[in-house]
Amino acid sequence: MAELQNQTPAAAGGGHLRASHADREQVIDVLKAAFVQGMLAKDEFDLRVGQTLASRTYADLAAVTADIPAAVTAAQPPRALARAQAGLTMHRAVAWSACLMLAAALGVVVAWVAAVGTGNVSIFDSAAFAFIGATVASGTMIIEARDQQRSRGQLPARPAPGAGPVLRP
Repeated sequence: MAELQNQTPAAAGGGHLRASHADREQVIDVLKAAFVQGMLAKDEFDLRVGQTLASRTYADLAAVTADIPAAVTAAQPPRALARAQAGLTMHRAVAWSACLMLAAALGVVVAWVAAVGTGNVSIFDSAAFAFIGATVASGTMIIEARDQQRSRGQLPARPAPGAGPVLRP
């Protein structure tokens, strides 16, 4: 029995099982890497991408990448790793936001103790405004990280045909 040269999901999955969109995307990523490394010409790349999109089974996908060395497929990062790295941005924003809120809350408590001890309420007012500012800043960090995570890997929106200003020379 002949062994397949690469171990993409298409090669490892089994012959007559239906391939998913994610499997096709991974094969296209392999083709992109081969094109960038000069292993495929532009017309060959275009032809193989078309074959990949038309493929229904793992065997069809394996045939598209059969002559591409395994080193090209090994150089591709797994999609799960890319998704995990995208999620790290959100976790960092939440962690920094929690630290910021904790520091601001601690500042409010210290200001309250100082205000009670000295009778100077303006210290507490200043700390309360700092806490409100910290709340707004942390919320902004979380919302921005969430928006970045949602838009990762997507192309910017295109204007509708006929929309926008008409440029004339």
